[in-house]
Amino acid sequence: MSTYPIRIFGDPVLRQRASEVEDVDSRLVRLVEDMVETMYAAPGVGLAAPQVGVERRLFVYDIGEGEGPKALVNPVITESRGEWEFEEGCLSVPGLHWSIVRPREVHLTGFDLDGNEVSIEADEYLARVLQHELDHLDGVLLLEHLDPDTRKEAMRTLRQRALEDGPAASAGRRERSSRSL
Repeated sequence: MSTYPIRIFGDPVLRQRASEVEDVDSRLVRLVEDMVETMYAAPGVGLAAPQVGVERRLFVYDIGEGEGPKALVNPVITESRGEWEFEEGCLSVPGLHWSIVRPREVHLTGFDLDGNEVSIEADEYLARVLQHELDHLDGVLLLEHLDPDTRKEAMRTLRQRALEDGPAASAGRRERSSRSL
């Protein structure tokens, strides 16, 4: 297995809607294995295929409840309820975290790597992770969930970092951050 570089804010692949996965084959299984290794190395709790430059509707996650990593193919949220505010970060926007409001509960469907349909009822943290990763598949970054003033400040910070540090420093910031989504 090997790790991939994680695409950082500004990379156009992060703003595009990923394509449906047509077939689960050995290449896709290998991609999932490498994505899990990349997620753990980051360290993160979720990683979507576009974050490693692959425009497919697939993500991996492990929220640390002893069940190990999971992969979801072509996921869809079919229902959501409530509101929950929680501090959220992103491996593609390293070192920055914001309080984000998302639905408290979601029902998500998709497929596992064996082609079996998966149906997940999730609340709070797991619901947040699933929503965050699904956003990546739709080309949405957590910056779009910020209020206008906070988003403006975040963009200013990101532009300043790019001018001062360049890409290498951003990668270093990712390694020092807490586990992000």
